[in-house]
Amino acid sequence: MAKTTQFASKIGLIAATVGSAVGLGNVWRFPAETQANGGAAFLIIYIACVFLLGVPVMVAEFAIGRSGRSDAVGSFINLGASRPWWAVGGVAILASYMILCFYMVVAGWTLEYLIASVSGFLYDGAGAMAHTDSAFFAGKMSTLIGSRYYPLIATYVVILINAAVLIVGVQKGIERMSNIMMPLLFVILLVLCGVSLTLPGASEGLEFFLRPDFSRVTASTFLNALGQAFFSLSLGMGILITYASYFPRTTHLTRTAVTVSMLDLLVALLMGFIIFPAVTTFSLEGESLSGSTLVFVTLPEVFARMPATQVWSVMFFLLLFVAALTSTISIAEVSVAFVADRMDVPRRVSTIVVLLPLFGFSTVCALSQLPSLGLTIGGATVFDFLDDVATNMLLPLVAMFTCLYVGWFAPPGLLRREVTNRGSARARAHGLILFILRYVAPLLTGIILVSRFL
Repeated sequence: MAKTTQFASKIGLIAATVGSAVGLGNVWRFPAETQANGGAAFLIIYIACVFLLGVPVMVAEFAIGRSGRSDAVGSFINLGASRPWWAVGGVAILASYMILCFYMVVAGWTLEYLIASVSGFLYDGAGAMAHTDSAFFAGKMSTLIGSRYYPLIATYVVILINAAVLIVGVQKGIERMSNIMMPLLFVILLVLCGVSLTLPGASEGLEFFLRPDFSRVTASTFLNALGQAFFSLSLGMGILITYASYFPRTTHLTRTAVTVSMLDLLVALLMGFIIFPAVTTFSLEGESLSGSTLVFVTLPEVFARMPATQVWSVMFFLLLFVAALTSTISIAEVSVAFVADRMDVPRRVSTIVVLLPLFGFSTVCALSQLPSLGLTIGGATVFDFLDDVATNMLLPLVAMFTCLYVGWFAPPGLLRREVTNRGSARARAHGLILFILRYVAPLLTGIILVSRFL
């Protein structure tokens, strides 16, 4: 069933799509990859991957969604795709739901830390400067995230917030929320960036971030940059197909893809401007900049050493919560749209069908972080297992077959019709995009997929 719902404005369309892309990958994965892969050397390769590969794949997903006018499976079906091809959309929905199970937990962590920052609990007992060390904040992390109860309560609150937004629909829910949250996110980013750049050691941090060290570049650097580009742009999750089904016919797909990619890249760059000067100023370069350690240990330690500690901590974790919330809502929308379209049920029902099981699935993911419970699959926690299978295997697989479909097997002229808005707009890059989708992107995504097993 084709959709009639559309985003109400161009600004809302951009805000919602950028919100779907901007997430924790920009905040904690990007700095870690940059630190490990030669600073600006990785940054240069990453930018090239975003525009030479990320944008064409995004355009391909947009073309399927807007032309198919349905969910990630229904759009393929409406284009006349046979079962093997619409199954690509099914895998995207499966991957997005697996991600949603643990992403709700991570969003809950950010909510916990926001509340702990507002209440002062995060810094309660920090005392003198000598005690504001990584061990102190690692203990706080254990209290907040390692508890059996606090993460569950926070996760349930996040699920309920998602339900409240999704039930009221695309325009009144997703678009209205994005129009508020995304400007707020950029304002907070700019404020924190301004503060970080005025710190005494800012120049040393910027030198690392902006001066390339090509001696540290290896084959894995290119794979990591490509993987980061695909992950940060939400490719292969079915999000962009679903959101594009709400695009008006007048939306310029290539221009929208470039705009979304540039804004997503801007968030990553601003995070670099925030993190590297801060950790350099307080001589924390030796501490881990990866994953939860960066966000929940290193940065609280940075804030503790700054004047107005609580102000900056609240602002940062509000930023993080906004990024996490816009991501969970966009990921959930993939399954909500699928259930609504395939089962032909009201949006309220599809939202309940999708989110209600998460009270169980996300509970298991949260509790699997407690070693004493032994909730593991193949030696990995349930949380890590879902993360690895979905992000490292299913997303590259979906992206690869999406490119092959649009490049070779879609209805003749589909890509040209969509990027030119049925002939009413110019599309100088059509030939280049088609070449990348046919040859370059499938090869490189295939290499990413194979590399995970080597």
